[in-house]
Amino acid sequence: MSVPSDLSIAQRANLLPIEEVAERMGIPPSRIEKYGNYKAKLPLDLLEDRKERGKLVLVTAMNPTPLGEGKTTVSIGLSMALNRRGVRSVVALREPSLGPVFGVKGGATGGGYAQVVPMEDINLHFTGDFHAVASAHNLLSAMIDNHIHHGNPLDIDARTVLWPRTLDMNDRALRGIVVGLGGRKNGFPREDSFVIVPASEVMAILGLAKGYADLKKRLGNILIGFTRGKEPVYARDIRAEGAMAVLLKDAIKPNLVQTLENTPALIHTGPFANIAHGTNSVLSTEMAMAYSDVAVVEAGFGADLGAEKFLDLVAPIGGFAPSAAVIVATVRALKYHGGVPKGKVSEPNPEALERGFPNLQKHIENLRKFGLPVVVAINRFPTDTEEELRTLDSLLKGEGVPYALVEVWAKGSEGGLELADAVLQALEVGSNYHPIYTPEMGIKEKIERVAREIYGADGVIYYPEAERAIRRYERMGFGHLPICVAKTQYSLSDDPKKLGRPRGFEITVREVRIMAGAGFLVPITGDIMTMPGLPKEPAAVRMDIDERGRVSGLF
Repeated sequence: MSVPSDLSIAQRANLLPIEEVAERMGIPPSRIEKYGNYKAKLPLDLLEDRKERGKLVLVTAMNPTPLGEGKTTVSIGLSMALNRRGVRSVVALREPSLGPVFGVKGGATGGGYAQVVPMEDINLHFTGDFHAVASAHNLLSAMIDNHIHHGNPLDIDARTVLWPRTLDMNDRALRGIVVGLGGRKNGFPREDSFVIVPASEVMAILGLAKGYADLKKRLGNILIGFTRGKEPVYARDIRAEGAMAVLLKDAIKPNLVQTLENTPALIHTGPFANIAHGTNSVLSTEMAMAYSDVAVVEAGFGADLGAEKFLDLVAPIGGFAPSAAVIVATVRALKYHGGVPKGKVSEPNPEALERGFPNLQKHIENLRKFGLPVVVAINRFPTDTEEELRTLDSLLKGEGVPYALVEVWAKGSEGGLELADAVLQALEVGSNYHPIYTPEMGIKEKIERVAREIYGADGVIYYPEAERAIRRYERMGFGHLPICVAKTQYSLSDDPKKLGRPRGFEITVREVRIMAGAGFLVPITGDIMTMPGLPKEPAAVRMDIDERGRVSGLF
């Protein structure tokens, strides 16, 4: 197909009215809440109409590279291909954050002929969910400082306030700030900070809540700080949870859109996988399973992050069990992990591919530890040579893992039929899914289980601050919570420069934070930031709008 140079594939798409997309899912048009012609919210009571659930396929990847591996593109293409095979499928994805959209990545709605649309709306303000999260988060921030200003009846120690502010933009200047300057009328001066919206605990709560009651309970459980007597103070103590839930009353409903082939797609919530749990909402996953035979869900970054958190944290909270996993890999990424510089990965080099294969091999091993049948999706690029593909074929056969070449970027669902068939065969095998740790394990035991089993570390080093936090949270009764490790996505280790399958290393835990409302603990490893910065030349400089309102540079 040819595309005019001034329009992207997504901008030329023939979209169906969202009512017709809903009907394809089996949802009456009268039951959806329209946001224009091509977007809709799905009310939560739709789940009451469907007691049966389809199977769940988790799409993850090897450790990502600066080149991009196309995990979202493959997820969308797989769902389209399943529909083409006559299997009802819905893909469920995260909402893009404006930080990466205008920072490094640009748009995050797939690519080529495997995209979700309307692309511009999804990448920008969409249905306002991110704004609702930011508003609810910042309402709590304002109420905390207001409580302290007006007599501080709870005796909150301002030096211990844990709750930051939030903004959905990469802005390194906001990592550390001072609030309350300007005299008595402006409150008490104290140090504060910003996190990006995908790192907000409110985003995590929205993604894990099962309904309005659960949402409000989780918001009330947010630990905001301590009193001068060292007693914990929660959001419910300043009566913030009700108003916060009001701000999220529509944001909790999953968003329905469509792919370029007019198959259904649910896009809802957007926690990052390197600093949060990294997948779409529990409610959208459940909705996708309720209205399809096979739901395709993507977990962010490599299987050491998004997939591990999905399988150890999200699935147990959601109460569902994945039936199979797909690992997305590329020849280019394997060569990069084999030591080839970014600028030379398009050059033939089967030897480097073989050197980089242990990274993919480790992810295959990891997912098998969870009891899942695994399929590898090789996202094919024009620079891949036949010799490289033969080398990869031999390596994958040596692992005894089925694989498929994928060309959904160039061919849409037609380029994903081989993958769809491999996934359907894996679903026939059946899974024995189980998390790799249990709630009864101690906090350190959980951290070390993930570090050793998933990352391949020899052990864990704890900073004194992390040791103190672990003892405090166990005394407070939070030792049973799952963990959500904040770690670089570029390496199995906590050092982004250790590519491939590093060995002989230890994971360093600098601190351990708590998200008591979301219901997990966050060990911080390496040099992880919860407020990213823009690169030297951000994606924003390539974006523009013409006199007809047509956007360029977003895809």
